[in-house]
Amino acid sequence: MVKLSKATQKGLPSETALLEFIQTSPSVVGKREIARAFGLTGAAKVELKAMLRKLEQDGKLARSRRKLIDTSTLPPVTVIEVTGIDRHGETFGEPIEWDERIAGKPPFVLIEIQHREGVQPPAKGDRVLAKIEPTPGDDYKFKARIIRALSDRAKLVLGVYRLVRGHGARLIPVDKKARNELQVRIGDENGALDGELVEAEILKDHGRGLPLARVRERLGDLNDQRNISLIAIHHHAIPNQFSARVLAESEALTTFEHKHRLDLRKVPLVTIDPPDARDHDDAVWAAADDDPTNVGGFQTIVAIADVATYVRPGSTLDKEARFRGNSVYFPDRVVPMLPERISNDLCSLREKEDRPALACFMVFDRSGTKRSHRFARVIMRSAANLSYEEAQAAIDGRLSAKAETLVEAVLKPLWAAYGAMVKARDRRGPLELDLPERKLVLDDKGHVLRVVTPLRLDAHKLIEEFMIQANVAAAEELEAKKTPLLYRVHEQPSAEKVRALAMFLKTVELSLPLGQVMKPKHFNDLLREVKGRDYQNLVNDVVLRTQAQAVYSPDNRGHFGLALKRYAHFTSPIRRYADLIVHRALVSALGIGQDGLSVDDVSRLAETADMISDAERRAMAAERETTDRLIASHLAGQTGALFRGRIGGVVGAGLFIKLNDSGADGFVPVSSLGSDYFVYSEVEHALIGQRSGEKFQLGDQVEVKLLEVAPVSGGLRFEMVSDGRQGKPPPQRQGRPTRLSRQTPKPRRKK
Repeated sequence: MVKLSKATQKGLPSETALLEFIQTSPSVVGKREIARAFGLTGAAKVELKAMLRKLEQDGKLARSRRKLIDTSTLPPVTVIEVTGIDRHGETFGEPIEWDERIAGKPPFVLIEIQHREGVQPPAKGDRVLAKIEPTPGDDYKFKARIIRALSDRAKLVLGVYRLVRGHGARLIPVDKKARNELQVRIGDENGALDGELVEAEILKDHGRGLPLARVRERLGDLNDQRNISLIAIHHHAIPNQFSARVLAESEALTTFEHKHRLDLRKVPLVTIDPPDARDHDDAVWAAADDDPTNVGGFQTIVAIADVATYVRPGSTLDKEARFRGNSVYFPDRVVPMLPERISNDLCSLREKEDRPALACFMVFDRSGTKRSHRFARVIMRSAANLSYEEAQAAIDGRLSAKAETLVEAVLKPLWAAYGAMVKARDRRGPLELDLPERKLVLDDKGHVLRVVTPLRLDAHKLIEEFMIQANVAAAEELEAKKTPLLYRVHEQPSAEKVRALAMFLKTVELSLPLGQVMKPKHFNDLLREVKGRDYQNLVNDVVLRTQAQAVYSPDNRGHFGLALKRYAHFTSPIRRYADLIVHRALVSALGIGQDGLSVDDVSRLAETADMISDAERRAMAAERETTDRLIASHLAGQTGALFRGRIGGVVGAGLFIKLNDSGADGFVPVSSLGSDYFVYSEVEHALIGQRSGEKFQLGDQVEVKLLEVAPVSGGLRFEMVSDGRQGKPPPQRQGRPTRLSRQTPKPRRKK
């Protein structure tokens, strides 16, 4: 730590606060930005410079162009790829989730090897899921304790098989980090055809030239879109096949016992899901409360598939589910957390079939305030499996044959109860960001037919609110019983992020009240104020970037986005391991079975929270990348076409564009913007012409031309067609020019 003079110790941020600001800032961070954020002037700036220099010397900060990168932290659980053995015989590796364009070279991680009989230590190229801890050593900033080996990456590679005239065949790895193509000799192609996606084994060869590989499995033509999700599955080391032991254990399961369960088979519980849902894990029911002290109130039931009765602590199924963390949903397939025997059969709340469930009984008054709740293990029989659209149509007067018998007795009471809950929700004031979802509609070969933004129906909101209330009740019940659990935590934005947001808002003549505890209401008021204005999308984007990321934790820190003091995931144990832990906790707390939390469950709760938080981040990245690849393939034949979109990100090197019709993301290099110097303004989230004042800002609607498509990586490169907004040239000291064109650019079409 830098020794500070008494005159400046009060003004400078602590090392912790400084690193947190750099790590969480959504825009470029340098000395100027830090000084502005912490209000440093005069001599304090000199001390700040010395502090930053010392942090760089200590290896806690790295510099990439003008951006400072906090190198002091990695996620507590992450995937590490073994990269070699050092001179002391120690195994080391690198995190696979690391953006070198922003953060520079990834840090080396010392991998602790536990030598056990019959267990092979990881080799170069292998990937492992590991617990990360900082280490004070000179050579390594982190050490990793292996939780589980992910794959034998030292021998296997996924790539595109390409015939090369006069040179046999090559394997082009899909992993962007791969340094070399591989050569496939005659006889080692296993029947692979040009352009196919294959899994290959790397061969030992001490000769010169390209490394050799032998095709092990043909996964299909890369032009068959159904194979594209395999790239993300491979890159993120997502386990997509169950072992024979896991499958055998799931197939050996027998149906549940009915004794000691409350019989709800005569209660008309219904499931309401997407039309293409393969499993149904939640059912709902509501009726007017007949309690004379609760006039206008409602009784409700949320029944959730009782996965805990089948997946017992310490079983092979349990270990596999914990490792996977969650199901992963791609446009063309699902990689489930649990085998289909459980997710699509024993625990799917099928219509007219008996199923075990863990039910939350809740009573609400006419204003939506919850008066009471209780939990019980039950037997239920779904009265109907409805789609969101079918249920909504019935309420709107368009009845299907199935819904006609349910609308008066089942659906209308549900909607009435939801109407009361909405009143409480509005009083609570959760964060209301406008984040439209994109959904790919595929044909039978996996090709994109169109990209749609599904309508947000009241049926969606109803199920969402019922689930939220059940999740809150679970957290409250377990907290009252002092039972360990996994909370779903979403912390409020850091003070530095809020300060950065306030500085940005001044550029569009808006303000954010500082000096008080931020609540979702403050952001909602801001979003309502900008609704319908030209910069509505811009403000929504910046507010979103201000928010923290939700994680799982055994410690309650509240849920800022939902404006709730405590919150736990209870409603989807088929697809989320966190929910299974909460189910077991309820079983233990209420004494309603022998399959509650185990000693190991409790002792490893913090590690489990880290593991499943990492699995969630991994799934989100894989899902996003697959969608990008599918859309890129869809646009591959439209090079040269013009598209409308908006600027979804701004960096010194150029602009990220999100197309209006498809939601596809691409990049406009700053070199295509014109002959002016362009300055990156981190405060305004914009590139500004130094001479002309022409401005391209986050959220602006623009027109671009598609220049290049890379389907394997999902990359799109655009050329800007629109002119930017006219404005004032930036002050000379505001930023460094990001580009000077050395050739006359093509003129852009005027708006």
